[in-house]
Amino acid sequence: MLTIEKYAAIDIGSNAVRLLISSVHEEEGKETRFKKTSLVRVPIRLGADVFLTKKVSEDNIVRMLDAMQSYQLLMKTHKVVRYKACATSAMREAENGTELVSLIKEKTGLQIDIIDGTDEAAIIAMTDLKELINSDATYLYVDVGGGSTEFTLYHNGNTIISKSFKLGTVRLLNDLVTNDVWKEVEVWIRQHTKGYTRISLIGSGGNINNIFKNSGKRIGKPLSYLYLSSYYKLLSSLTYEERIWELNLNQDRADVILPATRIYLSAMKWSAARQIYVPKIGLSDGIIKSLYNEKLNIK
Repeated sequence: MLTIEKYAAIDIGSNAVRLLISSVHEEEGKETRFKKTSLVRVPIRLGADVFLTKKVSEDNIVRMLDAMQSYQLLMKTHKVVRYKACATSAMREAENGTELVSLIKEKTGLQIDIIDGTDEAAIIAMTDLKELINSDATYLYVDVGGGSTEFTLYHNGNTIISKSFKLGTVRLLNDLVTNDVWKEVEVWIRQHTKGYTRISLIGSGGNINNIFKNSGKRIGKPLSYLYLSSYYKLLSSLTYEERIWELNLNQDRADVILPATRIYLSAMKWSAARQIYVPKIGLSDGIIKSLYNEKLNIK
């Protein structure tokens, strides 16, 4: 007998706040299927406040309350039976982060968990990522966010090591990433990938998804280092307004896409990877899988 339930994931990032609603299809004797039903993204950009002032501004507190109220109503309309809301880098560092979590709970009934970089990487690892990884190959998974980037090394289907760095697109836009941070990331990548050959990158995040979509590549095919490097040169040659007009980018994408591409290219260079796969997965997908796993553990 086929049963269908809807789960929801709220990802409160440094650049945007996302709501993913997925239908979970279960039938005895068959593998559970996860189907994305709805995805809503609001570019609140909490990091622009927090990384400069250490607090979420009054204006963004109001926007967060509006967004969470909207998401609560959308989940109710979709008849969502399970949800989880996770806040990452910006909310971790905000001095009024826990206060805002309490206010949202009071006004909307939604509970938000502020997670650290290790938890973030672990949740992402619950996605379909391992289904995309060859058991006899090596990959460096790079998830670029507004406040941080999570790196995970996979070899022969196993997780070797993960680490989160305060290297994010919103931080870079605000000139808040020192050379020491870049060097720390470089040393970490070189140190942990030097014993492997023929490493490929796996990239996740809205920016690399956008680049892949515009490349015209078929799903499952990688982008080359040469292509990404050429695209970075194109982005660098255009002004913010030209990126919006000529590349048809959203306002909140046209600025962060440049530093994001720099992070991916740097990771490819330091790991000697010549190609990057873009499976279009991220924290929201991992949250959905974690909800399903929790359900199985309860049974």
